Amino acid sequence: MDCLFCKIIKGEIPSKKVYENEFVYAFEDIAPQAPFHVLIIPKEHIASSADITADNSILVAKIFEAAAQIAKENDLKDGFRIVTNSGKVGCQTVFHMHFHMLSGRQLEGQMG
Repeated sequence: MDCLFCKIIKGEIPSKKVYENEFVYAFEDIAPQAPFHVLIIPKEHIASSADITADNSILVAKIFEAAAQIAKENDLKDGFRIVTNSGKVGCQTVFHMHFHMLSGRQLEGQMG
């Protein structure tokens, strides 16, 4: 498989690791959109959030558990935003499900 994020997980492409456990890998985004911008990805290849099933949905929970730990370790006590894009229309550019975790400044917009 020629997946950029799978290669990062395997160490074939360098990254600045922020967090890792048996299910999840998190690393700094190479084009940050906020002072703190980390990508959180499952180690298992899932193309997008549209491919979540009953068999793999536990990985979404593991991602959010990792996000809580990352927030604590990086003193993001004032908050953060987690965003995912799904499919071409949703502006997904790497087809390995991933979540952007942004913080470090007042983020614009309101999501609810």
